[in-house]
Amino acid sequence: MPEMEIVPGTQFRNAFNRETFIFHQGIRSGANSFTVVLEAGGSGGGNALKHVHPTSDERFFVKRGAVVITVGPDQFLVSAGEEMTVPAGKPHCFHSAWDGVTEMVVEFSPVGQQMQFFANFAALVSLRPEWFHPDGRPHILLMALKLATFSNSLYLSGIPVWLQKWLFAALAPIATLRGYRMLIGRSHAQSSSAKQTTTEDRPGAGKGYRDLT
Repeated sequence: MPEMEIVPGTQFRNAFNRETFIFHQGIRSGANSFTVVLEAGGSGGGNALKHVHPTSDERFFVKRGAVVITVGPDQFLVSAGEEMTVPAGKPHCFHSAWDGVTEMVVEFSPVGQQMQFFANFAALVSLRPEWFHPDGRPHILLMALKLATFSNSLYLSGIPVWLQKWLFAALAPIATLRGYRMLIGRSHAQSSSAKQTTTEDRPGAGKGYRDLT
């Protein structure tokens, strides 16, 4: 199967989550961010399932609307013009807190394989919805193939990462035999940007959001 090309401006809509991904940089040549557009009631993270990025900080900058970002047991309201960084390894998810459209830029540092991971998710949920449950969760074999292919990009919260790695590596060959495929392969380029997270980027450090708890 030829690899899908994600050129700057490529868009995919996740009808399950009412979430649109816009890859304004494409996914190659140092791209480290994309735009997420949430419709009213929209959510991110597999219908607001908590997940972790083991090695990447994730920065959210809200351009319009508002979003609630849940980090561990805490909730933060982030409105237009405000931003928040979720440190690597912190369980999180988010959902719209606005009656209209919410638009935000999501950026990873270091980027690793995050762009390829999310491009695959966005493309597959749009083009192959039969590979997903009615609530938007990917079938277990698809999840296994995706998380094994892009290891250290994303894991589910509440389950030890080592166990997920073992399980998904075991299931990935079965997923391939059953016909599941990735539309975009791994990047062979290594991120040249070092991880640069300061205390000012962390929740509670005055980045213009309000703690809802």
